[in-house]
Amino acid sequence: MTHRENMVAVTEDDSAGQPPAAEGPATDAAPEPAAESASEVADVGGAAEAGAPAESSGQDGPDQAVAGEAVAGEAAAPDADEDDEEAPDAPGREVADLEQEQEIAADYLEGLLDIVGDPDSEFDMGVEGDRALVSVVGGSLRELIGPRGEVLEALQELTRLAVHRQTGERTRLMLDVGGYRARRRMELTALGRDAAEDVGRTGVARRLEAMTPFERKIVHDAVAAAGLRSESEGEEPNRRVVVLPAG
Repeated sequence: MTHRENMVAVTEDDSAGQPPAAEGPATDAAPEPAAESASEVADVGGAAEAGAPAESSGQDGPDQAVAGEAVAGEAAAPDADEDDEEAPDAPGREVADLEQEQEIAADYLEGLLDIVGDPDSEFDMGVEGDRALVSVVGGSLRELIGPRGEVLEALQELTRLAVHRQTGERTRLMLDVGGYRARRRMELTALGRDAAEDVGRTGVARRLEAMTPFERKIVHDAVAAAGLRSESEGEEPNRRVVVLPAG
């Protein structure tokens, strides 16, 4: 497996959006993988959760103690709602710090993909705003995404924990697999735009389907760009966007 670095500065600012006025922070727990082969990915952290000994943080590859430390409270996990519309703006990060996060994430994912039998994948790396991006490309990727990206979300949390364990800093690293997030962003932007158009025409609020924080943020931005307001309601994992009429 090779690392293919492709540093791309993306000017899109995903911190904009319409935060709800009175809602509390959401809690985004990574759902259990649904695909049978995807369970192998989750098993990387399972041994530590069951009491397996921790390995040295200096070793390359997947660290089986990462998920166990988060459960035991030995290491602070990144904010579960840091991708959501309620999240505060993150402080600026140095490019060198983001590059370090990318390298740690790639090493972790490389070892993990070797374990689950997908050694042919490569990595594209970039920067979006103040977060590092790591995209897995090539190989057999469908099972690393899972239904509605459930496996991808779980894999992203494990990768963030691996980065946090080595740097001691919380990370907003975004993981993509096979371009799934890019495609989903386009779909949700269209959904938010269409919902805003419908609400603007009828004057009736519209409740959308339950979404992840990442997905809700995209919809909020699309609705705001269309000149309407939106907010989130409900509890995870059934939290959803409500598009509101003007005024």
